[in-house]
Amino acid sequence: MHQFNALLIGILTLLLVACSAAEGSIMPSDLSLQAGDIVLRRGRSLESTAVLMADRSGAYSHIGMIVDSAGVKMVVHAVPGEPDYPGDPDRVKMERPEAFFDARRAQIGEVRRQSDSVVARRAALAAMDYYRRGLLFDHDYDTADSTRLYCTELVVRAYAAAGCPIRGLRERRYNLPGIDITCLLPTAIDADRRFRSVRCF
Repeated sequence: MHQFNALLIGILTLLLVACSAAEGSIMPSDLSLQAGDIVLRRGRSLESTAVLMADRSGAYSHIGMIVDSAGVKMVVHAVPGEPDYPGDPDRVKMERPEAFFDARRAQIGEVRRQSDSVVARRAALAAMDYYRRGLLFDHDYDTADSTRLYCTELVVRAYAAAGCPIRGLRERRYNLPGIDITCLLPTAIDADRRFRSVRCF
């Protein structure tokens, strides 16, 4: 009986350590963010796995943008399956960077910065406007429809609205069982060298 109790305590300890490792944020505490920064993460959800399967060369499954909300840096992004409250529709949302990079959602992350800070701030204002308008998530991934947005489309549209379209964009076909769409995956921004990596973590 004593050995069973010791084994049980050992298993519970391992579970507690594993659970506590998944809590908190993977974002470094000393990371300095600026309006217009692009934030990327590799998620842990089924949707994230599907994106990575569609984009085998990509390291990330989700993308958003840093905005300045009354002096506080926040992330604006379009995401399915992360409601803020019961009944909350999939939509453009705004949350703290630590929440965007929550360890329960993110495995790895990166921040990229546009070389022109004025353009970056204008793009951030456009992203904030999408949030304030309450635009819904685009489950059809239709880049031609500006009334609903998906994650990469939000970033691309924001920089286009700032007068600085992202260069080298290439839509990819997303062909999985039951799904056949063409869209911009997060790696679509990789070709534009005006966005330099600030930090990978």
